[in-house]
Amino acid sequence: MSEAAPGISRTSIYVAAGGAVGAREPDPAARNPDYLAEKLLGDPSKLDVDHPAVHALSLGYDEAMKDVEVVNIVRAMTVRTRFIDEALERAIAGGATQVVILGAGFDSHAYRYQGVLAPVRVFEVDRPATQALKRRRVSEVLGASPANLTYVAIDFQHEDLAGVLTRHRYDPAQRTFFILEGVTMYLPEEAVRGTLGFVAAHPPGSGIVFDFVYRAMIDMIAAIDMATVPEAAKPFVERFLKLTRDEPWIFGLPVGREREFLNDLGFELRETLTVGGEESLKRYLTRADGTEIGAQTIAEAMARMSARTRAAGSVGAQLPPERTPEQQRLMAYQLVEAVVTSSSIV
Repeated sequence: MSEAAPGISRTSIYVAAGGAVGAREPDPAARNPDYLAEKLLGDPSKLDVDHPAVHALSLGYDEAMKDVEVVNIVRAMTVRTRFIDEALERAIAGGATQVVILGAGFDSHAYRYQGVLAPVRVFEVDRPATQALKRRRVSEVLGASPANLTYVAIDFQHEDLAGVLTRHRYDPAQRTFFILEGVTMYLPEEAVRGTLGFVAAHPPGSGIVFDFVYRAMIDMIAAIDMATVPEAAKPFVERFLKLTRDEPWIFGLPVGREREFLNDLGFELRETLTVGGEESLKRYLTRADGTEIGAQTIAEAMARMSARTRAAGSVGAQLPPERTPEQQRLMAYQLVEAVVTSSSIV
């Protein structure tokens, strides 16, 4: 029987799978701390999601990390999880009394951080189908959800976030921290602005952590011509395009305009981090011995692609020029932590 029934976000499943594989890394200096991801996902054969990270759950860690697609998502999810964890810890230490996790999927903060979050009210907000699966898995794995956690099912397209939260005894006058992970790129711009505007209406000191892509990346995806993609790269590109067709990316920020975008909405940008950039590799993906998780697999994959492409010999199959660091930044996920500096609450 498949767990991934209609209405359940497949992205939430393979993202959690990437986190689960990363949690198997032996070195805590480069390990994904989400030790609950694998337990919440359960039997991978029941997930009915065709993604290398899901298939990797049935393999040993070293074997799984020989696949460059697995390595890429493991690295991205490790950076994302650890960045969000640190932002959450700062928010609670700074006096936040509510935490709202939007598009929660298989997010495990309410369960992994029970001690830190004990004096805080936590709200998990998600579509009904995905949340129903999550709640079933929490019951099966953990027995019960934390007493301070409230599940909020919402139809994002037809229901008002503020109204739905209020019906669940949410208090917008409290300092609140929001987690918006893996969501913005799937929403129209007016929905992103509306959600961030709702967050910005909270008391000063409230905050949010979220990820986004630049508009340039979305434009690049739309412009991909498979005829010019090297043969060795086509399986990866085709899989990526299929995923973005199933759950399309439609919103991206203008390049380098995140500070202005947030300032206009009443936020102060605390930090932006490029997933896969040099700082993220040093901070989150480097083992105690100085090696970087997945680096060898990536290098070997690039060497194979280069050799196969050159062997093909045709002009249309030539490798594209190596991207500059700035180009790599534009084509990568970005993580943001921002703090509310002004508020419409009286």
